[in-house]
Amino acid sequence: MINEEIRDREVRLVDQNGEQLGVMPTEQAMRLAEERDLDLVKIAPQGRPPVCKLMDYGKYRFEQNKRVREIRKNQKVIAVKEVRLSATIEEHDVDVRYKNAVKFLKEGNKVKVTIRFRGRQITHSEIGRTIMHEFAESVKEYGTVDRAPVIEGRNMTMMISPRETN
Repeated sequence: MINEEIRDREVRLVDQNGEQLGVMPTEQAMRLAEERDLDLVKIAPQGRPPVCKLMDYGKYRFEQNKRVREIRKNQKVIAVKEVRLSATIEEHDVDVRYKNAVKFLKEGNKVKVTIRFRGRQITHSEIGRTIMHEFAESVKEYGTVDRAPVIEGRNMTMMISPRETN
């Protein structure tokens, strides 16, 4: 609450430098704020009496928004990229998927490696597990395996996180 929105009879007032001005009627605090060309802002409504501060509210809000923008700018969003393999994948195709996975890991993204089993391939899931382990071994200098290969329905998935660079 600021200025005229404050309906309490009396308030404890703090000036813009943080010095206590004591308990006074709200009207007197409003006059003091107008004299100093500042706003009266209620900062602790649960207090008895409520605590109000003299400040330039517009400047305060601007500084807060600026801080929030700065924090948002410095955030790193980690996305999950997917690389699909198959149980009958050829060597060259694995190399292409490897290059994509390395590119994703260098960008700081996680990589989800998926093998989709078709038809009766699911009965030979050990072939898929072998391909997954070979793939994980090939990208181990760029990423670490978060979740080992797990079969979920007809898919086998594995998660790889980028390696921390210190």
